[in-house]
Amino acid sequence: METTNRLIGIGEKFPSFSKTAVTNLEKGKEFETINGDDHQQKGEWMVMFWWPKDFTFVCPTEIASFNDHAGDFKDRDAYLVGASTDSEFVHLAWRHNHDDLRGLKFPMLADTSKSLAEELGILEANEKIAYRATFIVDPQGIIRWVSVYDLNVGRNVDEVIRVLDALQTDELCPCNWEAGQDTL
Repeated sequence: METTNRLIGIGEKFPSFSKTAVTNLEKGKEFETINGDDHQQKGEWMVMFWWPKDFTFVCPTEIASFNDHAGDFKDRDAYLVGASTDSEFVHLAWRHNHDDLRGLKFPMLADTSKSLAEELGILEANEKIAYRATFIVDPQGIIRWVSVYDLNVGRNVDEVIRVLDALQTDELCPCNWEAGQDTL
């Protein structure tokens, strides 16, 4: 289970991209093009999280949890984007098929060429699927946090929000710091 490229890291510019995403279930309005600098133009942070495959078991639990917290990301001026290497048509079918995915409040990005996952360094070498990776990108397009999990382990959305809160303070935050606590 090795990646084909090195994992892109903190302090690096998030790669430019233009990809199709599922944003709606209404016929004729299902798809939009998402660009990598959309959040920058609005002065927002971006939180992009990746899952390995649609129609699996761990992935929808994570997607549903991110969706449950979509308002928390919006309150923090963070543009939330979910992504995998599946096509927009598979994403759409999965959303129609899975009760927890019908009401998503964020786009499901389709990286069918696998180019963005490869550029990020999160493409698993054998199956060519994305690891469970999360990137927090500041309004200037700079990666401020990266977290990558093994394929069979779900992530903790509360931790993503905690780290986003800490980064947005622009202060020194001690171990286990949470919003509202003193910084150093």
